[in-house]
Amino acid sequence: MPLGGIGEIGMNLALYGYGPEAEREWIVVDCGVSFAGPDMPGVDLVFPDIRFLEDKLSDLKGIVITHAHEDHYGALLDLWPRLKAPVYATEFSAGLLAAKREGEPGAPKIPVEIFKAGDRFKLGAFEIEAINVTHSIPEPVALAIRTPSGLVLHTGDWKIDERPVLGQPTDEKRLREIGDEGVMTLVCDSTNAMREGVSPSETEVAASLRDIIQKASGRVAVTTFSSNVGRIRSVALAAQECGREVLLMGRSMRRTIDVARELGYMEGVNDFLTEQDFGYVPRDKVVIILTGSQGEPRAALARLSRDEHPQVALAKGDLIIFSSRAIPGNEKPIIDIKNAFLERGVEILEDSDALVHVSGHPRRSELRKMYEWLRPQTAIPAHGEPAHLAAHAELARELGVKHVVEARNGKMVLLSPGKGEIVDEVPVGRLYKDGRLLGTAEDMGILERRRLSFVGQVSILIELDKKRALKDDPDIVSIGLPIEDGEGEDLEDILIDAAADAVESIPPERRKDADKVREAVRRAVRSAAYEAWGKKPLTTVFVTIG
Repeated sequence: MPLGGIGEIGMNLALYGYGPEAEREWIVVDCGVSFAGPDMPGVDLVFPDIRFLEDKLSDLKGIVITHAHEDHYGALLDLWPRLKAPVYATEFSAGLLAAKREGEPGAPKIPVEIFKAGDRFKLGAFEIEAINVTHSIPEPVALAIRTPSGLVLHTGDWKIDERPVLGQPTDEKRLREIGDEGVMTLVCDSTNAMREGVSPSETEVAASLRDIIQKASGRVAVTTFSSNVGRIRSVALAAQECGREVLLMGRSMRRTIDVARELGYMEGVNDFLTEQDFGYVPRDKVVIILTGSQGEPRAALARLSRDEHPQVALAKGDLIIFSSRAIPGNEKPIIDIKNAFLERGVEILEDSDALVHVSGHPRRSELRKMYEWLRPQTAIPAHGEPAHLAAHAELARELGVKHVVEARNGKMVLLSPGKGEIVDEVPVGRLYKDGRLLGTAEDMGILERRRLSFVGQVSILIELDKKRALKDDPDIVSIGLPIEDGEGEDLEDILIDAAADAVESIPPERRKDADKVREAVRRAVRSAAYEAWGKKPLTTVFVTIG
């Protein structure tokens, strides 16, 4: 039963339960985060709502992390205190979690049991086997989840890359063996289910980046995901081959590379420049690897686009390579950053211009191979928006899968030999991290905040004397409203007049009811604003009598 990650990109959290309802044991696979869009002003992060799970804590046997991308493990620090179940992760994922915790004051220390590809361990009625797959981060695994009722293969994020720059290729031999054992259900990545063919190898991208850097005449900046250690390593080695030094920018990227160095993934890569040394290196002898490929306003790339960094800058003739693809919803801020650089004469190169990025997810030909290896009785497309899930479901049916379940967040699927089917539905939703607090949209006031961003806010003070007459003109404070109406009249004056007229329209003996006065003024002010402006601001009225 997914609480997040099916019907959307990000926020992955899958529950697996075994046994009759009164005695059911549960495990969690992944605990991911999503990022706030412009419709959630002020929100830092978005998590799956775990209210269903919080009622089952005594039966929760463990949390298993498939890999250390934010959309698969990024909610752990915030949600673990509510769950407090054992966490199982690979060494790299555990290292990133520990490093991330050090950067967040007050974050809990989470005990983690380390496993590696090939290991098996038991969590209650579940036996988990970790299987090596290839993805755009070190140590990703698929999970073979065995129970007395059958075997479920949960792929996590994966692709087939015969020549990865880090780690081993996806373990075809073991997956074929599991297929021979018998797979009851395959829960599989759908991100690239709409794209035909096979994703190019990371090794091909490394060669292409080396050629581009070799030909560049000025500075080269490469922006990519901070977790893509293989890509960062490829760029750094390419720069060294071309006689260039490398500057790493962005806190999350430096944190990731520190963990990667400790685990031996950066062998052969020289020490990086400091930002203070940058200005002393000739323009044709430096490469910058930096965060911000998704247009994040506080990331290193955005700061350079605004020319806000005290030591590092890009100028006419320099080159920026976007070694990434835009996550849906991030297109506008990315375009804004590109335009800012283009205005200064900085060149832009992206994956539509050259082979500078490959996805870490399987295209349709790779999906066909996975189904050929595993031959599942039931398929559940996961990890994707509705269009991706529908394309994956269609492909699974074409490949002869008997039962294809098109699940969504909150849908409970009964997995049994021969057939999977939706049998129940539970409450799902989102939790929002807003500063130091975590709660629903209502708890955090996000819906009101969103309205404020569209229509502004008006506060009015009405002071009545003992005879219930206005002591003075109403006091008003408006935020986010136009200064004048279409005819040049001060909008605040219009609203003050409307408030005063509303009070005077109420007979004096009835003005002793402050609530009645308050509501009459609120309605009058909103109506006057609408007539003058065409919008109704949020309006708060304070009434004093005496």
